[in-house]
Amino acid sequence: MAPEEQIDGKLALRIAAGRDPEAEAELCRRFWPRVRAFGLRRLGNEQDARDLAQQVLVITLEALRAGQVQEPERIAAFVMGTCRNALLDRYKVDRRRGELLHQFSAAEAGSYELSVPLDTRRLLGCLEHLPERERAIVIGTYVDEQSGSEISGSLGMEPGSVRVARHRALKRLLECMGGSP
Repeated sequence: MAPEEQIDGKLALRIAAGRDPEAEAELCRRFWPRVRAFGLRRLGNEQDARDLAQQVLVITLEALRAGQVQEPERIAAFVMGTCRNALLDRYKVDRRRGELLHQFSAAEAGSYELSVPLDTRRLLGCLEHLPERERAIVIGTYVDEQSGSEISGSLGMEPGSVRVARHRALKRLLECMGGSP
């Protein structure tokens, strides 16, 4: 193992052993340039590269603190794998947004009609009338783009219960917006 990798591994082991702000700061200082460069090569934008670096380093520190890194001495591989996964997630979200934008721009062009005209103020009012848990599920799904398992974990629900609650919430929203269920 190269001396650089040994230093990174020792820092990771210190972080995994218990809260060590000095080791955390040093690990971030050492990996920031690598992760930022990785992001810059793939994203082509300095701000996006910095956002990626911050996201990856936060994920890394949280995983080390929680003891979720199986081989802390190989932290560089974990960090770069986290970079790749974060970029794949970003591409997936960007593709989904692009598909939705295309879908709704086609709707405006008359390719198909939405069953309920989009009225943002009315929708916000309808959201406010939903029970808090249903509102959190709808916002988590469509605004924060969380998966059902992420929502179920944050709300302490079973994934199946999240699906049922989402279905009911959407039915209520549709009724409130003036559409028929």
